[in-house]
Order: sequence, then structure tokens, then C-alpha cells
Amino acid sequence: MSTSSARTSLVGKVAVVTGASSGIGEGFARRLAAEGCKVALAARREDRLKKIVDELKRSGYTAMAMKTDVTSQDSVRSLFETVEGEFGPVDVVVNCAGVMYFTLHRSQHWDEWERTIDINCKGVVYTSGAVLPSMIKRKGGHIINISSDAATTIFPALSVYNASKAFVHVFSKSLRAETVGTGIRVTELQPGDVGTDLVVNNTDVDAANTIGVTIGKTIDGGGDRNAVLDVSDVVDMGVFALTAPAHVGVNEILVEPRNQMYGDPTAINTATE
Repeated sequence: MSTSSARTSLVGKVAVVTGASSGIGEGFARRLAAEGCKVALAARREDRLKKIVDELKRSGYTAMAMKTDVTSQDSVRSLFETVEGEFGPVDVVVNCAGVMYFTLHRSQHWDEWERTIDINCKGVVYTSGAVLPSMIKRKGGHIINISSDAATTIFPALSVYNASKAFVHVFSKSLRAETVGTGIRVTELQPGDVGTDLVVNNTDVDAANTIGVTIGKTIDGGGDRNAVLDVSDVVDMGVFALTAPAHVGVNEILVEPRNQMYGDPTAINTATE
């Protein structure tokens, strides 16, 4: 007869959350603070970060705001040096910084392609690289990378985004393989459609029409409550992974709305090829 193992406590842990000024990143920052973590919120929108941090502090939580450009090596190094000086060694990193542009490749949205690759790919590489030496030295830590169901399912009008999330998917697997035996856990979260503002800044109307979204509008499932996730649904999955017993590695979680098919009916599911 097996006995259940104690779940991992987050009380007193030091957590860094990128992309923390809105959406899933903000959701993680608020939840981790409520779980007892000392949370560093990192993003480009400093005014928004400070507002969230002020709210957290008024609620009795420990938090700090760090204006950060995850595409800059210097900015990322400065983030972790500052957090370690203020809160101590980092135990948890949640990589939420990301962009999602619907673009038809023939439309040549060069700037959007570049931003997608820089933020979605470089961000996880730089933050992981900055924190790993300290985690390895202390023989423990947890890195969560927010990927997407688009990491393994091909969608039309999302070629560069698809590729960037496939990068995060493979990077996370490789990073876990590299850190086996070090005490570090790596988790990749693959959310489906989530009701955030991630898609509101799209400009390619033809691409939006191809995939069935409206420019400037948050994904809402077309009124079907079972076709879109709340931010809290994704955060719950992350906290589940973070608080799993110490000997358990929750390596990958795909979480989608109940009524969302796994990708488009015409899509190629690379996971089955």
C-alpha cells in the first residue's frame, strides 16, 4: 500500500515571473504571492508593474517590480542580480513573457516576426541561463516555461508563432535532460485559448480572418464558456506542478478549454507523426 508524499510548500520561496504586467504572467505573480512567495514581477511596462506590486503589498504580500527586457542579456542578468540582492537566491522562475501575432508569411510583417522570435525564444534562453548556475549550486529550483498548444499543432497564419513555441517545447525538454540529477525541475505549460489581451495588437486582417479572430478583440470563445480558459485555469496547473512532491517532475501539461479541439480540424498534429 502506497502512502501519499507531502506536497512542496511555496512559503518563503523567491519567485521571478516575466511578462508579469498582464495576462498569465500577472496571474502567476498574484497567485505565487498569495501562496507565500517573495515575488519579483518583471516586464517592460514599469507603471503597470508598480501598480500590481502596490496592490500586493497592501494585501500584506512581499513583491517587487523590475522593468525588464527579456531580449536583452544585460537586462536579464541585472534582473536576477537585483532580485538575489533584495530577496535572496531565486527558487522559481515562470517565463510568461511572449507575443502572438497572426501573420500570413506573404504579408511580410518583418517587425512582428522579429519580435516573436526575440521575445518568445530569447526570453526563455536568457532567463534560464541567468538562474541555472545558482540553482545547480543549491541543488534545487523550478523553471516553468509557458508554451502553447501551438508548440505541437500547426495553425494557419501562425507560422512564426508556431515555430517559436515549438522552440520553447524542445528547449524545455532539452533543459530538463541537461538538469537531471541536479535537483532542478523544468515544466512546460501548453495553454490553449485563454481570455487575455495577447492577440489584441494584431494588424494582419487577412491572417486574422484566416484563423477566425477579430483584430483588437480578446479571444472569448464566441460566447461559449467551454471554449476559452481563464488565466486562473492556467495558473492552477502551474501551481500544481510547483507544489508536487519533491521527487515528482511534472514535465509537460497541455491545458485547453473543454470544447476546443486539439488544434484546427485541418491542422497537422506533429505529436502523432
